[in-house]
Amino acid sequence: MKILILGSDGYIGWPLTLHLLKEGHEVAGIDSYIRRTRVRNCGSDSLTPILSTLDRLTLLRKYPNYIKGYGNLVISLGEYEPFIIRNILRDLKPDTIVHLAEQSSAPWSMISSEKASETQLQNVIGTLHLLWAMKEVCPEAHLVKIGSLGEYGTPNCDIPEGFIKRDCSWRSIRCPMADLPFPKSPNSFYHLSKVHDTHNIIFACSNWNLRSTDIMQGVVFGVKVTDNESESELTRFDYDQYFGTVINRFCAQAIIEYPLTIYGRGDQLRGFLSLSDSIQCLTLAIENPPNKSEYRVFNQFESTRSINGLAKMVVQSAGELGLKVEISHLENPRKEKEIHHYNPAHQKLFDLGYKPTANIYQEIQILLSNLLPYKDRIIKEVILPTTRWI
Repeated sequence: MKILILGSDGYIGWPLTLHLLKEGHEVAGIDSYIRRTRVRNCGSDSLTPILSTLDRLTLLRKYPNYIKGYGNLVISLGEYEPFIIRNILRDLKPDTIVHLAEQSSAPWSMISSEKASETQLQNVIGTLHLLWAMKEVCPEAHLVKIGSLGEYGTPNCDIPEGFIKRDCSWRSIRCPMADLPFPKSPNSFYHLSKVHDTHNIIFACSNWNLRSTDIMQGVVFGVKVTDNESESELTRFDYDQYFGTVINRFCAQAIIEYPLTIYGRGDQLRGFLSLSDSIQCLTLAIENPPNKSEYRVFNQFESTRSINGLAKMVVQSAGELGLKVEISHLENPRKEKEIHHYNPAHQKLFDLGYKPTANIYQEIQILLSNLLPYKDRIIKEVILPTTRWI
């Protein structure tokens, strides 16, 4: 396939780009590199010493199936005129567009009016520009869009993969109707932007006959996809309060024997999967496209865990490496349910062949070992939360 990855320099975009090239696909990547700037503006940096943007392009150009020329384009969807992405799609004619080019931090979106507005502009308007460009120049392409399980929130019921069934009953006549999108209950301006994306993509598929896979992704953790990646191939690894996902943050704290900071009670339940499993699932979605005009949803995670349970796993794994780590509970800076029912369905990717590479405890052990060589790069001051939801 010919694949365009928007957000190819990011935490998931970079390893996905390398993986698809190694699989033999033709790949082009575009990024604004704004994630690097935002993290540094928050006083942090990637724990892994990632290559400069120029050196990453040099590495990619060694692959004969890397489509040259696009990596030099530094654009930001939503902020640039829509004709730019339209011209790129017209020139490239991709079979698949993987959309990872969004502001991805819930706490960052809650810092201020400016950050909330920037999140909505980049995510919602950027996706609208992309949908219009697809309609006009490549309506047959498959859009793979990264959403979030956080769109669903924590309703007091089981969560399906995207849709619920409905029937219209009138007297003795039953009229089957189209499925309804499951109601969303996001708890940040970031997650709200994802919900707006979902509605816009459903509309585009229904009205313009586009095709899309909307990935409701759980919390991703890890730094390697395979055991034999060189340091130059490593993805970025964030551990700060804004861009570090919870397991990544815990593991970074553990290697410097810094108390693991749990927000609130720690009984919150979420879906998790390793970086390697995320790449596997995205590849399955790419290589098994939906039909024309079809909008489908994959809930992408390996298992659900409590924050307390994860912290205990990290403490135990760190102890096996000779590290003494404690757990500390902080007042929760977020407005969220801390005791709740949580049971999202996630069968569709398994039906396509998803096989988890390892259990979460094994992946945590691997992650701690991978991070230890870089422990002197950790900046302690960026770990504790300072932004509050209320």
